[in-house]
Amino acid sequence: MRVLFIHQNFPGQFVHLAQALGRNRDHEILAITDCANTRPELVRTLRYRYSPEVAGRPHRLALNFADRVARGAVVARTLDEVRESGFTPDVVIGHVGWGETLFVKDVWPETKLIVHAEYFYAADGGDAGFDPEFQGNRTLEDRLAIKSKNAAILLALNDADYGVAPTRWQGSRFPKSLQGKIAILHEGIETDLVRPNAAARFVVKGGGLTLTAEDEVITFVNRNLEPYRGYHIFMRALPDILAARPRAHAVIVGGDEVSYGAAAPAGQTWKQIFLDEVKHRLPMERVHFVGKVPYLEFIALMQIASAHVYLTYPFVLSWSMLEAMSAGALVIASRTPPVEEVIEDGKTGLLFEFFDVSELAGRVISALESPQDFAGIRRQARRSITERYDLKQRWLPRWLRFIETVARPG
Repeated sequence: MRVLFIHQNFPGQFVHLAQALGRNRDHEILAITDCANTRPELVRTLRYRYSPEVAGRPHRLALNFADRVARGAVVARTLDEVRESGFTPDVVIGHVGWGETLFVKDVWPETKLIVHAEYFYAADGGDAGFDPEFQGNRTLEDRLAIKSKNAAILLALNDADYGVAPTRWQGSRFPKSLQGKIAILHEGIETDLVRPNAAARFVVKGGGLTLTAEDEVITFVNRNLEPYRGYHIFMRALPDILAARPRAHAVIVGGDEVSYGAAAPAGQTWKQIFLDEVKHRLPMERVHFVGKVPYLEFIALMQIASAHVYLTYPFVLSWSMLEAMSAGALVIASRTPPVEEVIEDGKTGLLFEFFDVSELAGRVISALESPQDFAGIRRQARRSITERYDLKQRWLPRWLRFIETVARPG
């Protein structure tokens, strides 16, 4: 079987799948990615060069679509070169988000196309308008701009043979007319790697501090520290938590850039804005901003965490929350979809209302005061991830069967 992956940040969601397919000598695997992608090449990889300038200057409401079409056209020319070289894939697997799969069927009409249907935008009921502090006073044009972000997604899904969503809630966001072609397939968690380890240690670089499971450690992890993942709520709860627990340390992982939502005001970062808001109430010697950390260090941090705090708008679910549960951490998370799809309050974690700073602080303080009372929740959380989200035993075999079924003629 010949399989082609298309993803501007390849391997992205497809890292385990691409590796598994590549290990089978009966398969020929090729990937196409952006020249700006610096990730290691897992399989034979071709690169396309895209600059946003090729999209021109359309109306504001069409900017997103123009960018996606322009990128799709660049990728299509790369695909055509691949076709002329003699490579015709049985299956193409790509992400629906950036327009890269828009013209796959125009190059290979008979090739099966699977797209990662990660999220469908709407002016209400999801991330948009959820947080009045940052999304209040929306104009009609704001609402129209949100809807217009779906244009390229709808075109890609229309051409695709199947879409894949990682959670039921994310799949349910798409129009009912398309849900019949969307399969729910999570990427999976390496539970044999991400597992409890009482001997784990985390070194706070530059501070001469080593933390273990014997310490009181509150963890918070974002790719980038920003409101979409509740950084502002966490920081507002932190002073009361650390005042109540004078031996506790907070370790905060994340960068200063923007992954989702609006950027901070010019010349500022969300990290600094919300740190400045509460800094006068914080014992900064016990607050550790460690930036982005290597994956094995992240796992060690989850293994020593006394309480791991996770928040998100109603949006795409982070792998880090599942990995924290797999590592045996006590996860204290916002009561938002799709978190509720994974965590059962009081059984596999603790939930709180996203905007309730006092409830968050109270839950963390309780967890630190009586850790033995939550040992059963930690064990059940680990068990639920191994049973429902294990990569090797559950999701990777399902992905491979799914691809083989889609690729089968007839």
